Amino acid sequence: MSKVKETTLFIDLKALEHNFNFIKSKISSDTKLMAVVKAFAYGTDSCAIAKKLESLDVDYFAVAYAKEGIALRDAGITKPILVLHPQSAYFESIIERCLEPNLYSFFTLKTFIKVAKEKAQNNYPIHLKFNTGLNRLGFSYEDIDDISNIINHSSEVKLNSILSHLAASEDPNEMDFTKSQIERFKIISECLEKNIPTSFLKHLCNTSGILNYPEAHLDMVRCGIGLHGYGNSTEIDKQLKPIATLKTIISQTHHLKPGDSLGYNRGFKAIKPMQTATIPIGHADGISRIYGKGNGIVFVNDKPAPILGNVCMDMIMVDVTNIDCNIGDEVIIFGPHHSAEIFANNAQTISYELLTALSQRIKRVIID
Repeated sequence: MSKVKETTLFIDLKALEHNFNFIKSKISSDTKLMAVVKAFAYGTDSCAIAKKLESLDVDYFAVAYAKEGIALRDAGITKPILVLHPQSAYFESIIERCLEPNLYSFFTLKTFIKVAKEKAQNNYPIHLKFNTGLNRLGFSYEDIDDISNIINHSSEVKLNSILSHLAASEDPNEMDFTKSQIERFKIISECLEKNIPTSFLKHLCNTSGILNYPEAHLDMVRCGIGLHGYGNSTEIDKQLKPIATLKTIISQTHHLKPGDSLGYNRGFKAIKPMQTATIPIGHADGISRIYGKGNGIVFVNDKPAPILGNVCMDMIMVDVTNIDCNIGDEVIIFGPHHSAEIFANNAQTISYELLTALSQRIKRVIID
């Protein structure tokens, strides 16, 4: 990994391959793997990530919105792509780009069938989302008969899969709730199998579900954060490799005297002589204000440097009083040895939020 001259996000595709193989080792050969590459593949580069995973023969991709799926098609991705939160304004585009909608309400189901009919479609693949306790999106158990009637009388569409989403699969304190979700989904699956004559896939598990509930792997599992090197537990994290490393440099250093203040709203005031370094990354890049005032720690020459005062839009200032450093020296925000999970936890948030917030103005470098 070359020394940086500007803020740069390195994306390690060999680490991605390692994580892919690790996740594959946790599921049976009969269980398909759907790679979730929404939100620019968790803040990295969705096209580069998808191309690598397609070369590894992943079974399916999932994105949040149609635009993300269109970008993958434009990049040459040919594997099936599930749109998890399709919106009716994009139903025509979904059909035109051979994307597959996840339909979660009677409005989305009926509207998509209407558009499919207008486009002279036959057996267009659709997916149905059921709510088993997350209470975010999805049909209910009571909707099964009406759904079945619509599907059975609509030649325009074909049911490819049904899915639900676990709410707390990473939390051992919520094991009973997770098991109740699994049981509800199995009941829904059995009812639909009786009502709808064609076969369809069933999938429920996210990364933590894959690792903690093998009995719920079913026909397919969905993996997002796990592919990026985070397993929602310290034990699993040791076996995965973070694929993203965010580096930058020191722009300038300052010496503060007791009583000097630093940053907007004088967010830090020195009580002793100290040295600070200004770093060219801020909340416009995804390092939000929650990391200010010591909640975020970066590494300068392998030594921890707490963020001082308030995070600015384009810059942060860090304490380098006890660090031998100069202008241009490399700064690691997070990476394999100082993980995004730890960086986020210090500010009482999660790696998902940190990674997906990374600005597209940050330079990306692909390592393969």
